[in-house]
Amino acid sequence: MGDCCRHANFFRLCSGLRVLGYAMVLLVAIIVAVSYYAVVFVAWGPRLLHGGPLSILAFAVVVPFHILLVMLVWSYLMVVFHDPGAVPMDWYPASKDNIEATSSASLSDHTALDARMSSLEESERRPSIRYCSHCQNNKPPRCHHCSVCQKCVLKMDHHCVWVVNCVGARNYKFFVLFLFYTFLETVLDTLALLPYFIKFFGDARNHSGSPGHLAVTFLSFVLNLAFALSLLCFVIMHTSLLLSNTTTIEVHEKKNVVEWKYDIGKRRNFEQVFGTNKLLWFFPMYSKHDLENIPALLGLEFPTRSDFEV
Repeated sequence: MGDCCRHANFFRLCSGLRVLGYAMVLLVAIIVAVSYYAVVFVAWGPRLLHGGPLSILAFAVVVPFHILLVMLVWSYLMVVFHDPGAVPMDWYPASKDNIEATSSASLSDHTALDARMSSLEESERRPSIRYCSHCQNNKPPRCHHCSVCQKCVLKMDHHCVWVVNCVGARNYKFFVLFLFYTFLETVLDTLALLPYFIKFFGDARNHSGSPGHLAVTFLSFVLNLAFALSLLCFVIMHTSLLLSNTTTIEVHEKKNVVEWKYDIGKRRNFEQVFGTNKLLWFFPMYSKHDLENIPALLGLEFPTRSDFEV
């Protein structure tokens, strides 16, 4: 019995979270469908044909609703299907200082003492390399092994059951946009359905109105209000993490240092995730220029405070 417990890999149980994740994806689809039916078909869609101020108000609700829904679904799909970033096989950091030291050594004839001193200086410059025993591979900075995905994830933030995927260097922007647009959508839905939620009690008491419509409106209002309140906390949290260039996993590590080495200023921290192209900040995509010039977007190299200190 003791041997069985000693050799058992309890981390395999984490793979069961994948099944839960698929259930969460289905739940998201159901919530979107219920909200769409309540806002567009029951509450405001029919009022587009009434004319006058009521139609204008309905237009002001329905159009932003669809815009936010498109951005929400687009961002969500990008988080679900986009690879957060995996470590290349036999990865090893390319150090410019090491390359230069090696090149100069090959061109000159050092004495044994000089060679030993050069080797010592080189070892001091060489970054400490972590190793993953599960993947049998080196680990870049800010990389962590996910027991659910069974792989090392670049700049891993967390494994999210809502998207059946890890959130890492290459899809964190999409995740933040998904939170942002979902929060705005649920707030809009809550405000749009509030008059009908209040009216629900009167209609239920007088037995007027369609029971199905009343039930859908009530359910949609409660769901959207609950998600709006909970998402507000996540939006605030990830905004703080984004502006300090910290992942959810690194929060504890950051508490143990005086200055967080990856905090290079709010503007630069933001660009390390969203890129420098302002036109694409609100879209789940990157420009080719940013992908080629911001190594942090690929998740293998990250600038530190020392890179910007004079």
